[in-house]
Amino acid sequence: MTATKNRNWINFIPMLLVVLMVVLLLAPAVKTVIENASRSSSTAAGEEGDEAAAESDGDYFLTWEEYIAGHGISDWNWNDAADAIERVAFHAADLYEAGDMDNAYAFAKATYWGYYETTGFERNTMTYISGSRVSACELQFTTLRKAVKKDLGVDQVREEAQKLSDMLHEDALVLSPEGSIASADSSAASAEGTEAPAATTISAGSATATFVGAFGIILREGLEAILVVGAIIAYLIKSGNKKGIVPVYVGSVLGIVCSFIMAGILAWLKSINPETTMTQEIIEGFAALIAVVVLFYVSNWMVSKSEAAAWEGYIQGKVEGSAQQGNMFALGFTAWLAVFREGAEVILFYQPMLGEGHANMVWAGFGVGCLALVVVFLLIRFLSIKLPIKPFFLATSILMALMTICFLGSGIKELMEGGVFDDFEFMLTKPSWLLWIPDAASGTGGTAAEICNTLGFYPYLGTFIPQLILLVITVITFMVVMKKNKQIRLEKEAAAQQ
Repeated sequence: MTATKNRNWINFIPMLLVVLMVVLLLAPAVKTVIENASRSSSTAAGEEGDEAAAESDGDYFLTWEEYIAGHGISDWNWNDAADAIERVAFHAADLYEAGDMDNAYAFAKATYWGYYETTGFERNTMTYISGSRVSACELQFTTLRKAVKKDLGVDQVREEAQKLSDMLHEDALVLSPEGSIASADSSAASAEGTEAPAATTISAGSATATFVGAFGIILREGLEAILVVGAIIAYLIKSGNKKGIVPVYVGSVLGIVCSFIMAGILAWLKSINPETTMTQEIIEGFAALIAVVVLFYVSNWMVSKSEAAAWEGYIQGKVEGSAQQGNMFALGFTAWLAVFREGAEVILFYQPMLGEGHANMVWAGFGVGCLALVVVFLLIRFLSIKLPIKPFFLATSILMALMTICFLGSGIKELMEGGVFDDFEFMLTKPSWLLWIPDAASGTGGTAAEICNTLGFYPYLGTFIPQLILLVITVITFMVVMKKNKQIRLEKEAAAQQ
């Protein structure tokens, strides 16, 4: 009885620490959501607020839609979009210098949520340049907001605005190298499934580039999900729990369905208030951090059964009761989270691509990417079950633990991009002792930076410290559990010799 209680405490304490860490990280996100909802309801009710005042500020507008309507623009290219963002960024600097801090911050935020995302600049950069370049730009948007929010001085604000402008104009030259036209209605047209009147860019007009972009998106966003789902299913088969596969498949399918629903909700929210595009990052951050808790639980539970004797004892002692059902629910819920977390983002990235005149190549890239993911799934599914039970369970639990650390980093990064940690300067700090991590934000690192971004590793205190804490908790938990498993094996061997 005492040994059982000790094992329960060994599982409970690490789980409690992980939950507490996730709660602390999500608390500012909840605060941000409440503030945004409160602002939106006030604006909808006709109350005067910072955003309402800023919208009527002469020729400067908080949203791209208002900008092109106010200036009578019909055809534009990405250089025009970069010019518009530059105009808003420097207007934020002017307001800051004049002492209008609230409206300065409103316009600093608008550069990202009112322009960069709503024009499709972000998604085209992701598709036709690189994901690391998007991360670099997103960091610069955050740095500009921080300079205003933290009152770092007008020179610093203008310097950050200029850096942002330089980066966006560099990207615009890649996306529109010869001034090719982008449709002002591209977002709406793609959302309605109609064809935009002109190609967004010369690169986008290339069928090959479209195929590669679509293939890269589904492969990049789907790899984490397929690794998690594949490992869970292989584990269930290996453990003789094939009935538990059904909840995992159901969870995965529901994740896809919920992704379409969430993509529709986000598109609708953007049409009402572009600033709610930050909701996408916050939702993805929430999903990732919840997945951290569930994956840590699953990983911890799997490693506790890595010793054959421990697993046999579990099989002999389990009943068709709530404990088993709870474990199956946890596995199904993990599959749902893994798929849902990336699904909505894939759909939102594909929407503008489908309106660029090469929809067939988008679907071709999607199909080939899905086939690649299926190959990964099958490799996990059929090769892993041939392993002996101890190395299999260890490998699966270690994979889950690594995915937990990856999800933690990427989830925090999503919350950073959603403006959740703008008031927490240390979260956005990039110390010199972390420069060994390839830095996409500085435009260096190449493929290594892309891989690190995909795995959720960034050279920021806000991501590195929580990941380090989680790593320490995980390693200590694994060491203690493995020691207990060894004790169980020795006790069973001693009992067999009697």
